[in-house]
Amino acid sequence: MTSMPHPVRRILLRSGKSPFTALSIEDALHQDVIATNAGNLIFSDAAHKILSTPGTEVVSNGMRTEIAAAERINDEFDVFVVPLANAFRPSFELPLKRLTRLISKLRIPVVVLGVGAQAGLNHDRARLAPIEPSVKRFVSAVLDRSACIGVRGEFTEQYLKDLGFRDVDVIGCPSLFWHGDRLTIDKADTLAPGSRIALNGSHSAMRNKRLAGLLRRTWEQYEDVRFIGQNLSEARALHWRDMSDGGPATMPTHPAHPLYRDGKVRVYIDPVTWIRELRGVDYSLGSRIHGNIAALLAGTPCTVLCADSRTLELARYFEIPHHKLTDLPADPDAADLYAAADFGPLMKGHKERFERFTGFLAKNGLENTFEHGDQGAEFEARMSEPDFPPAVRPWNTADLTSVSERFNWLHSRLDDVTKRNTVLERALARLPAAASAQPRQSVYRRARRAVGRPLKRALQAKG
Repeated sequence: MTSMPHPVRRILLRSGKSPFTALSIEDALHQDVIATNAGNLIFSDAAHKILSTPGTEVVSNGMRTEIAAAERINDEFDVFVVPLANAFRPSFELPLKRLTRLISKLRIPVVVLGVGAQAGLNHDRARLAPIEPSVKRFVSAVLDRSACIGVRGEFTEQYLKDLGFRDVDVIGCPSLFWHGDRLTIDKADTLAPGSRIALNGSHSAMRNKRLAGLLRRTWEQYEDVRFIGQNLSEARALHWRDMSDGGPATMPTHPAHPLYRDGKVRVYIDPVTWIRELRGVDYSLGSRIHGNIAALLAGTPCTVLCADSRTLELARYFEIPHHKLTDLPADPDAADLYAAADFGPLMKGHKERFERFTGFLAKNGLENTFEHGDQGAEFEARMSEPDFPPAVRPWNTADLTSVSERFNWLHSRLDDVTKRNTVLERALARLPAAASAQPRQSVYRRARRAVGRPLKRALQAKG
């Protein structure tokens, strides 16, 4: 076990990108800075803010695990901080192994924030049995370089203890400590017909008939509704109409869905814009844990509809209003769920949970901005400087501007997008007529004349 009695000065943080880096929508999607899910940036950005203290530099290393970079990391950094979500699951075993190989080559401390195991709502761990050797190697490598490992909730704590580990602290997720020990939720008595509602749901959770039915009735009953997706595939479906790895037509992020056609779907690339826009929303509802945490950070009431252990243990730990999908009534109603949501326990226990989290950091030699810095003031000031892109929206028109923007980006990234050069053409074929009532092919030809011919010639030259 490695003890760290002095504050570190240079922190390497596992995150898709620096919170202060503003990328275009096209670049963000092409580089996959959200690591397939925009929720990842909420907890990594929160960790970046929390760890930003005077004299400390926090550097984002990206999500790609470069084992060959171990020696450079040893030379240039004082600690490697790894915020994680549901990393103990079969589909993440290969990235977990690569991360273990990197950590095993490090001589500096390694601190893991909020890792979780994923099982069903019944907490049956049978599906986790095949990955137990990989989990053990990972946790052993981390504990060789830190005082303890931070987990999301009691389910993961018990899972690791049953594997033989004792230095396990339940700390939740860094995301809810974005504002430190402050958390205020403003809730009206009831929803009104004009209430603004944000809906969310993963592809797997939306297969549940009760959840799908609830969300459908909600967007039918309330006019001011938006569905907020989080996946990279959903963002590509919105921006490029690229359905090569998209979900079914029953998902609001599919071009055939009425919410898509009405322009009522969003995916956010940056947490700062996500949280900012949720401040104007009255209620957030759905199965996405970080989609609903983004609402809480905006002061907006939410209800989490738990589809598995990863959402359930976080909702329980933080006392966020929640329901298991299996416990929902046959015909649930958004107004009833809103009325039943009690945020008293969440807010009352928040300071104690924050102190538990900062205590975990202190055990691992890490300071935090709320006790040792400026309460995050400099971080927030820097976040106001970049020109972050707006949310990804449905591409429903074939106007010359929108087509030209996409062609220009494809042309500027010719070398690394050649294999995807038909994406735009396929998307245009699916577009409705332009808003100006011009025939789609006419708008398409104008765009090709403006910027498309150089791209076509270059592609032909490359064979």
